[in-house]
Amino acid sequence: MKLSVVYLFTIAVGINLYASDEVYKISYDEAIRIALGESYTVKYHQQEIDATHYSYLYTKSDFKPMLNFDLFTPSWNEGLESISQVDGLPVYNSTGSMQMGGNLSFKYVLPTGGNFAFTSKMYWENYRTTLSQKDYEELERDQFYSRLALSFNQPIFTANLLKENMKIAQLDYQKSTCYFTRVQMDIVYNVAVSFYEVYQLAYELKINEDRLANSREAYRITKLKQETGNLPEGELLIAEITVSQNEARVMESEGKLEAAKDEFKLLIGLELDKDIQLVADMEFETFTVNMPQAINEALMNRMEIQENNIDIELQKIEVKRAKREREIKGNISAYYDFTGLSTRTSGSVGQLISSSFDNMGDRPSNRGIAFTLSYPIADWGRAKNLTKRAQSRLKQRELDLENTRRTIEREIREIVRSVYEAEKRFRINRRNQEVAIESYRISEMRFENGDMTSQELSIEQERLSQVQLAFIESYITYKISVANLNRKTMFDFENNRSYLLEER
Repeated sequence: MKLSVVYLFTIAVGINLYASDEVYKISYDEAIRIALGESYTVKYHQQEIDATHYSYLYTKSDFKPMLNFDLFTPSWNEGLESISQVDGLPVYNSTGSMQMGGNLSFKYVLPTGGNFAFTSKMYWENYRTTLSQKDYEELERDQFYSRLALSFNQPIFTANLLKENMKIAQLDYQKSTCYFTRVQMDIVYNVAVSFYEVYQLAYELKINEDRLANSREAYRITKLKQETGNLPEGELLIAEITVSQNEARVMESEGKLEAAKDEFKLLIGLELDKDIQLVADMEFETFTVNMPQAINEALMNRMEIQENNIDIELQKIEVKRAKREREIKGNISAYYDFTGLSTRTSGSVGQLISSSFDNMGDRPSNRGIAFTLSYPIADWGRAKNLTKRAQSRLKQRELDLENTRRTIEREIREIVRSVYEAEKRFRINRRNQEVAIESYRISEMRFENGDMTSQELSIEQERLSQVQLAFIESYITYKISVANLNRKTMFDFENNRSYLLEER
């Protein structure tokens, strides 16, 4: 089965950042591209998905041949050895050996889970012993050992564990890709929230700067009127206080904006010393969200459902393993090997090797075959309880899947309603802002004509600011609602396209 890896976007981030003394303008789409390529969260979870991928490949490689070579140069040991005697107590001789050689093994794994193996072992040995009953006379001999062996092993009447383990690794890898996709969608949503939070704070700063500019202009006009004797002195003090309050508001807005910018840059993976400016279009085209379609897209695309299905498949494997505790298990094994030991008491290494191979031809081969069966006759309910536990876990996984489906449907219904409500609120607040701006323009004219006090003008300015804040807040609420709809359905209703790109 070929793994189908799910990705949200095909990303190629190659952004040439401006120097630190220039403003780097970032649109919403560009912020997402940067975050999906440079953010800590994406990089971290990309390593996690790579780790599970390599784990799957490692398990898959169990079906491939393996060639091993071990070399011991040298292997030296000396010790005391107990020698039993028929007509007396044991005697203790000192023995020692020096070995130099190696092992070579080749194993070929069969699709059935068994294996053929070819092994060889060859080493030169210098063997010494000291006889305690002969005045510690020392005997010494050089010899060469060689062995060539072919073996076969095949479990029967049971599942192929290699295939089963590979299936588990494959499911784990698929689950990690599902989770990575969810991480990407969460990043897109979090970027949207952070982007529009910064944008809202920048908009609020602009409102407060306009309010400060208007209050300064009102203060200037009030001062001119007082100098001409048309206003009492208290009016000028009120106008001056209003200017001071608005200056404090601007300073506070600047601090909040800079802090939010740093959080945003940290989220998407930009350097903190970059000066950024977010660009967004306040106008948008209305689009229709069909409730049944939104629910259907969510049920088809949501990674939680796929993860639940994978958990069910993994638990089914656990049920099968539990049931196998009470099944007949068998194994067929066989071996055939030739062993040779040099029979010369001395000579060069080459002569010893030749003698070893000569002895291999003279000595009878070693061979054997075994067929084994095992069955637990009585386990006093161990396997039965293990199976019931695994089946209960499987039922839990199935309940999780059903609950996830119901929860997703409830979420989508709520989100679709919130999108429509946010859009209507934005339309209303946009019209209210247009009216409030025109109303404030009229109030300024009345103030200049002396038909309104500076305090009354300040109240009108406050009313305008509140309407403007409500407008930007409704715009942000709408944009975030749409981003949440995209995240929860994994479908872009504005452009009528799915976010999932599957490699088939």
